Amino acid sequence: MPRTYHAAARPTMYFIGVTTTKSSIMKVFPAWARELNLDAVIEGIDLPLDDTPEHYREVVDFIKHDPHSLGALVTTHKLNLYKAAHDLFDGVGHETELLDEVSSVSKRGDQLWGHAMDPVTSGLALEAIVPDGYWSRTGGELLLLGAGGSSLALTLYLHNRKAAGGDVPSRIVVTNRREARLREMRTVHERLGFAIPVDYRLAPEPGDNDAQLRTLSPGSVVVNATGLGKDRPGSPLTDAARFPADAIAWDFNYRGDLVFLDQARAQRDASGLSVVDGWLYFIHGWTRVIAEVFHLDIPTHGPVFERLSRIARDVTKEHA
Repeated sequence: MPRTYHAAARPTMYFIGVTTTKSSIMKVFPAWARELNLDAVIEGIDLPLDDTPEHYREVVDFIKHDPHSLGALVTTHKLNLYKAAHDLFDGVGHETELLDEVSSVSKRGDQLWGHAMDPVTSGLALEAIVPDGYWSRTGGELLLLGAGGSSLALTLYLHNRKAAGGDVPSRIVVTNRREARLREMRTVHERLGFAIPVDYRLAPEPGDNDAQLRTLSPGSVVVNATGLGKDRPGSPLTDAARFPADAIAWDFNYRGDLVFLDQARAQRDASGLSVVDGWLYFIHGWTRVIAEVFHLDIPTHGPVFERLSRIARDVTKEHA
């Protein structure tokens, strides 16, 4: 059945996800709006995983034609929404053409635009986690558990960084439960002439991911990009998995049961692990899209960014 959307009474940004009411952004956005002198509200739109194309088209069409609906951040539905509604956008960014997804919906006058922000936001988060020169100093590799849009975006950031002469991992390993996603990533990489060696590994069972951990050098970065621990319970690893010494375990999620991070914490002292959740990814992801939707200049570092991050932490603790 078609969903009913009501015209916004004031400037509104939407969060299109699965369980949006559970996200900290519903409390953080009003505090940020006050800090940024922004007269606007946020509303969540929850859609089931792999919803129908008609439902994705309905929400995009509503935002496009409602005057006070100014844009949206899209999480889990980035690929499916763009696939179903790509013709409703008047323009898209270069990264959207590469990734076939939109994570940011915004307006330029009477035109609706879509952008794939993850290459920027994942790169900003990685820069905060991995100090400059880390890869060349440690010889660390990168293991991406999951070959979805977020993983592909991070590889694009690293490709661009390599092309600019920046420090990157010596090897990237990408695993996924389904071969199709690995093929899609490989196709994009081949089209780009990808500048870093990549191993694409089919991993239908968590034990297959455990095996890839054993191939990594010390100091490698292991990323949970599967959504497990947030959208669905569990971890892409078994409890028998062993992280390499001095590794960094990074979960793209910051809320949920976060079993992957619990598994890493259990080995932190013995193996010298650093354990990082998705909080900074969350902050960069939202501030970049808010800047796009409301045409604001929000810095990616420095006093203003630190103040926004601190406000978000404080609001989250208040409502914990």
